[in-house]
Amino acid sequence: MDSGRLIDLSHVVEDGLITYKGLPAPIICDYLSREASRKVYSEGTEFHIGRIDMVANTGTYLDSPFHRFADGKDLSELPLESLAHLEGIVVPAADRAIRADAFDGLDLSGKAVLVRTGWDRHWKTDQYFEGHPFLTGEAAEYLVQAGAALVGIDSLNIDDTADMSRPVHTTLLGAEIPIVEHMCHLDTLPPQPFRFYAVPVKVKGFGTFPVRAFGLVVE
Repeated sequence: MDSGRLIDLSHVVEDGLITYKGLPAPIICDYLSREASRKVYSEGTEFHIGRIDMVANTGTYLDSPFHRFADGKDLSELPLESLAHLEGIVVPAADRAIRADAFDGLDLSGKAVLVRTGWDRHWKTDQYFEGHPFLTGEAAEYLVQAGAALVGIDSLNIDDTADMSRPVHTTLLGAEIPIVEHMCHLDTLPPQPFRFYAVPVKVKGFGTFPVRAFGLVVE
């Protein structure tokens, strides 16, 4: 039975990837290579065990309240209902500073609100780190009042990185609304109904981790 079409909304994590300037790139290597494993297992049997050393803010990732607040919910405490099978809506945004009026007239209650800026076209280029689109603090407050369940963006940061108070992270995570940053391919999501998923590993004491974000388009 065809239950819908899956659309990948995540960047690939690879060795040496720079997601955010100033943070180290992941190191991806063998812990146990196939060649080395042949000495351990029976003849004709081999396995690979990989190793990755990375900061949590790598690739397409989700922020939980613990990322901003010491007493906020960490990844292990987020209910699956806040991360998976959410009704989704894509909101196109043309301005660099995205204000509350970008969401006027939209039913956002209980939805994953995905802000499409098109900035993902600069991924893995120097331009990606300069002049990126972001939400204003006013927009974040509007999203909380409108009952958004999760907010994502296809940009470097949901906040203006020049504002070190990070009002959008503060407002959304303070309201226990998870954030997904560095998304991609939001332009491939059609206007018809879809469900959104962005589930990180269940890590205690972590506020951020990469996700395989995707949309399930109901056809």
